Amino acid sequence: MARRFQRFGEPANESASEINISPLIDVVFILLIFFIVTTVFVEETGVEIDKPRAATQQDLEKNSILIGITPAGQVFYGGRDIGVAGVRTTVSRLLKQESMPVIIQADRDTPTESTVQVLDAAKLAGATQVFVSTTND
Repeated sequence: MARRFQRFGEPANESASEINISPLIDVVFILLIFFIVTTVFVEETGVEIDKPRAATQQDLEKNSILIGITPAGQVFYGGRDIGVAGVRTTVSRLLKQESMPVIIQADRDTPTESTVQVLDAAKLAGATQVFVSTTND
């Protein structure tokens, strides 16, 4: 009986089957695209805020304009210092795209005057819903 030796790169058995993973990769890519498209991205203020407490706190919708105010009175949107003067232009530009509430995240040590100035600027920009963010813990 003659022995047949296997050469490198040659299948060990002629009837060996291969698993085709192309459809699996296609399904994974379709799922990835689906999750990317349906994800809601929340724009953060870009600064760490210590919110004041409130007993009547309620949750608001995710799609909103978040404006942060530091204890020094600096106003941030999306990680950029826009100042009180930039609130009106930023809010009016964002409200042209979609109607959404404005949420002011003022630090507990922020002067009331700074919070009121940002609130006024947001309302002058056309915002109908302006809220101050608090915590209940």
